[in-house]
Amino acid sequence: MRCLGGAAAGVALILFTSAPSMAEQQAQAEPELRLSLRDAIQAAIDNNVNVRLLKERIAAAQAAADTSFGALLPNVSGFVNGRNQTVNLAAFGLPADRLAGFGLTRSVTEPFEVYDARATFVQNIFSLSLIQRWRSAKTGVDVAGLEAEVTKRDVMATVGLLYIEALRADEAVKARQADIELSQQLLKLARDRRAAGIATGLDVTREEVQLENNKQRLLVSQNEQESARLNLIRALGIAFEVRLTLTDELKFLSVAPQRAEEALTAARQQRVELKVQENRQKLAALSLSSVTSERLPSLSLNGDYGWIGVKPEDALATRSIGLLFSVPIFDGGQREGRISETRSRVRQESIRMKDVSDQVTLEVRNALLTLESSTQQVAVSEKGMELALKELTFARDRFAAGLTTNIEVTNAQTSVARARDNQIEALFRFNASRINLARAKGEIEKLF
Repeated sequence: MRCLGGAAAGVALILFTSAPSMAEQQAQAEPELRLSLRDAIQAAIDNNVNVRLLKERIAAAQAAADTSFGALLPNVSGFVNGRNQTVNLAAFGLPADRLAGFGLTRSVTEPFEVYDARATFVQNIFSLSLIQRWRSAKTGVDVAGLEAEVTKRDVMATVGLLYIEALRADEAVKARQADIELSQQLLKLARDRRAAGIATGLDVTREEVQLENNKQRLLVSQNEQESARLNLIRALGIAFEVRLTLTDELKFLSVAPQRAEEALTAARQQRVELKVQENRQKLAALSLSSVTSERLPSLSLNGDYGWIGVKPEDALATRSIGLLFSVPIFDGGQREGRISETRSRVRQESIRMKDVSDQVTLEVRNALLTLESSTQQVAVSEKGMELALKELTFARDRFAAGLTTNIEVTNAQTSVARARDNQIEALFRFNASRINLARAKGEIEKLF
């Protein structure tokens, strides 16, 4: 059994020593991608799926506008027809007794051929409904373009936040590594104190427990670090088979205080969502005008020109041309139903306009509050870190002098770890609030 246990230990040793080597080989095989925050934003604009889909939506809206405009232009078509047929003359009011006078013995004619080659055209001279429908389609192109701009700005803000989250995850890993390094130093101190007869085995055990806890927290932080990178890669729209290296840092920048009135004024002038909703209201109004205009008469020009005959070589040129004045009278109430439906859409867009305006105001005020609070949190976290390190120094000196057990040391370790976390979280909230405020004011491009 001892031999078997030794063999198992040997296998475990081989596995644990070879695993890092395999991980290193895999990391070396993956191409490295170094990204600053600005680079990440640009990559997202170029590759993000939502941005690309909105570009296609613009193309679709433009095609719909072209289709509506085509209804106002001349529509020309042509055909060539050759057929062999017979005709029942009785069906045209010529009974058999009257046909006898023409020397015909039956109502159905002998087979004959007809060849017809003809071009036809239709030109709408006046149709207010078609004109308004075309204007509505053009406004739809504007709406699609503005929606694409909204999506682009949303993607910029989202990628910025994901980049900041990845930086936070990096700092968390560094903090856990610092915690482990500190635990190892304090464990060595406890063992030295025990060897000198000043500390007890319980002091050593406490530090060993603290070290293992920090190792556990490091594993959790490393997992969160990889997850944050995967989320960022997904938002960028690039291949997952890259080793992402972030070149920016999570740091504090001085920000001038901003008044709510000034920020709201800037947001009302620059937020594309408000312009989108204004164009949606215009689109709904034009759609209503188009449907309502169906009540009005319309005028169109129709004509054709071609050659017809019983043989191609005997065909003669014929034509027809005329004006069609169409007056809608009654369609079973279908038109009135569409008018009521479109009027409801106009009212809905007016309601949404108020909602969008309120949402912009809410986002600006929340972003300002969060920025002010996070700025204060950064200052408080720095002071807390300074005090936690001072507490640790005092506790370590007292333990080294044999004045107390290392309970004070482990408590100070916990305080330092908490202070590191508070500092990281405060910096994250500060940088995230800067992005959110820029997004709320419609100035996200200026931030990067």
